[in-house]
Amino acid sequence: MVTRYMLGNEAIAHACLEANIDFASGYPGTPSSEVIDSLRAQNERQFYVEWSVNEKVAFENALAAAWCGLRALVTMKHVGLNVAADPLMTSAYTGVTGGFVVLSADDPYAHSSQNEQDSRRYAHFARIPCLDPSTVQEAHDMLIKAFSLSEEAALPVLFRPTTRISHSKSDVVFDPAGSEHREGVFHRDPKQYVVIPAHTRVLHKKLNEKQPGLAARLVELGFNSCEVRGRTAVIASGIAAAYASEVIPEDISFAKIGAYPIDEEWLAAFVRQHDAVVVIEELDPVVEEVVRQVSGGVRVFGKKNGYAPWEGELNPAAVAGILARAGVLAESGYPAPEPVADLPPRPPILCAGCMHRAAFYAIKKAFPDAVYPSDIGCYTLGLQLGAVDTTICMGASITVASGIAHSGEPRDVVCTIGDSTFLHTGIQGLLNAVYNGANMTVVILDNRITAMTGHQPNPTTGCTACGVESAPVSLDAICRACGVSFVETVDPYDLVGTIECLKAARGKEGVKVVIAKQPCVITARRAGVKRRPFGVDPEACTGCRVCVRYGCPAIEFVEGKAYITDLCSGCGVCAEICPTGAISVEVKQ
Repeated sequence: MVTRYMLGNEAIAHACLEANIDFASGYPGTPSSEVIDSLRAQNERQFYVEWSVNEKVAFENALAAAWCGLRALVTMKHVGLNVAADPLMTSAYTGVTGGFVVLSADDPYAHSSQNEQDSRRYAHFARIPCLDPSTVQEAHDMLIKAFSLSEEAALPVLFRPTTRISHSKSDVVFDPAGSEHREGVFHRDPKQYVVIPAHTRVLHKKLNEKQPGLAARLVELGFNSCEVRGRTAVIASGIAAAYASEVIPEDISFAKIGAYPIDEEWLAAFVRQHDAVVVIEELDPVVEEVVRQVSGGVRVFGKKNGYAPWEGELNPAAVAGILARAGVLAESGYPAPEPVADLPPRPPILCAGCMHRAAFYAIKKAFPDAVYPSDIGCYTLGLQLGAVDTTICMGASITVASGIAHSGEPRDVVCTIGDSTFLHTGIQGLLNAVYNGANMTVVILDNRITAMTGHQPNPTTGCTACGVESAPVSLDAICRACGVSFVETVDPYDLVGTIECLKAARGKEGVKVVIAKQPCVITARRAGVKRRPFGVDPEACTGCRVCVRYGCPAIEFVEGKAYITDLCSGCGVCAEICPTGAISVEVKQ
């Protein structure tokens, strides 16, 4: 055994190696992305790894591998599970042969997400096991067991780390990667894998019959455990169980829920030995609902009666506060730390030289009074530039734009979507908009990478997850195949050309597509691309602040004059917009 200080997602990835994984697929989404990144970067074990174009595709690829008897993993974040929900539900009916683990990383407090969705609900909905780790070490250990549990139950297993598990670091004890290798073989069984109604009715009954034994097995495996120590009990799940174990006194009973479904007989036997029970969990009252069902009149304190919050993250101080409100502790004893006074805010911002900033600037110039639907990616920060009016989910910018265009809204409709997002779920929206005759402009922000989640490759990049060269897809050809007649590609650093192209699109009817193409400044820098930085001639600068209002973090205002810092990436857009010509590449500061 080896002990190493590891990121949670790295520990999860290494657990896959120890479990003899054969197949891994996923779509990048924070906080899950580092699992596939770690798997593709390792050299301890040979197996198949891919970044898929979306979560549904990733899920179905991995499910097929599991049908062939391989141990397969699919990764995504919680909102990605919405995209994969269709095959998830039916995969519980078909079951699997090899171990199949569905990693859905939840994001309480919405650190990098559009909602605080609880993936445990999907496991309950699909009637499959769900494992809910409380520490980084436990995430590692649980993941190994998840594959064998899946094979034993012949069901997919949902694995639910949260941001504080995936992105925390801890000492982790682990073993070397496994050496067992399998060759996938598909055994034809239409009654199992062809879910026509006649087969589905039988499969659903079999799935329901598995539930009691499955719940009992999770207790036998030690995922759910309890200890009676007094007349009051705390029941906690996931990372909240780690916080609760730090806070509760020794005379308070404790039950830890690490897996679902919960054995109701086991839980009832524990709960009914107490006068009161406090339930602590992040997000939805999944455990609390079961506790209340089996309580037999025992007082239950939790979310449903206002003792615990329904949203956001917990921490030891928050857990102590819940216990104090429930009367378990005389006082919390864990005062919440106060933020340092007068710290300036640090909102997220587009990088210096980011092509998205230039594209949004051009859009605002060409369409000064438009409606601007947008999408999920770095470019959502176009909100700060006044060029993002809606953001719902991956691929929704085009469909929302189409809906607005058909609603009678008199203003122009200009939507923005990234290259990876367009390939994820944008193509269908574009096809629908053309088919139904929407009048709108689509700007595809093509930076050749999936930047927001850590610069993972996609079909436009020219290589696979493992670095194998791949022919980059043509966004132009895809758009034309969808029936778009006006498709133009521009360099957003060429502001004049980009604005003129957008104005030309504005003069056309129907669906128009402008592809703003320029590599992400971070990946360009890593690839060795260098541009000479720009500077400001203080004699020519009038202090008009036009460049400052552009919003590039490399531009500051010092003593009444613009000043360009060493963050400059050399894109040159500021020189194009300076009304006095005070900015140029030649100036040395």
